[in-house]
Amino acid sequence: MALAHKGLPFERNKVSFTQVPEVEGGVFKTVPVIRDGNQVVGDSFLIAVYLEDSYPDRASLFAGQGGQAMARFIESWTNATLHATLRDIAMMGIHEGLAPVDQAYFRATREARMGMTLEQTAQGRDAALKALPGTLMPLRLMLKSQPWIGGASPLFADYIVFGALQWVRLTSPDTLLETGDPVAEWFERCLDLHDGLGRSVPARATLHRS
Repeated sequence: MALAHKGLPFERNKVSFTQVPEVEGGVFKTVPVIRDGNQVVGDSFLIAVYLEDSYPDRASLFAGQGGQAMARFIESWTNATLHATLRDIAMMGIHEGLAPVDQAYFRATREARMGMTLEQTAQGRDAALKALPGTLMPLRLMLKSQPWIGGASPLFADYIVFGALQWVRLTSPDTLLETGDPVAEWFERCLDLHDGLGRSVPARATLHRS
């Protein structure tokens, strides 16, 4: 989304969990990773900063230092609060969609990280679904008065939260949002951005009731 926002041409390469060590010689432990000429950059936020600094003549991802600082807060809230709720909803769906070799890797690494089995994590699914509206309340209140987290137009902060909800859209059959919810309407606008880039990946379910 950040590359499309900047209007930069790019080629996407699908990478499975067990293939990540093969990306750029294994210099990064996670994806995304981009190569731009001789520059190789990993981590979503660092990639966005690199694109902003390297292509200042293109549409801004942050609209200034204040926007970049705000995006850091949005990233922290997404990682610490939103992902904690979405994890219990999506974890088993991710596992079910993987090839066997990646299922084994995913189970071993995630269970070690969480200190519980994937099945135990999934037991929190119903509670997570009930908690999600409250988790999203700050975003919902914001979007009642402006169309984007970035204000009048989308910025990288929008793509951070969109990525978290897109993750669940692609892996979970659950309906997370009610039609008419400002968050649902914002998410649909995000899916339409950049010639429907977000819709180019098939969804497992509709994120909200229609």
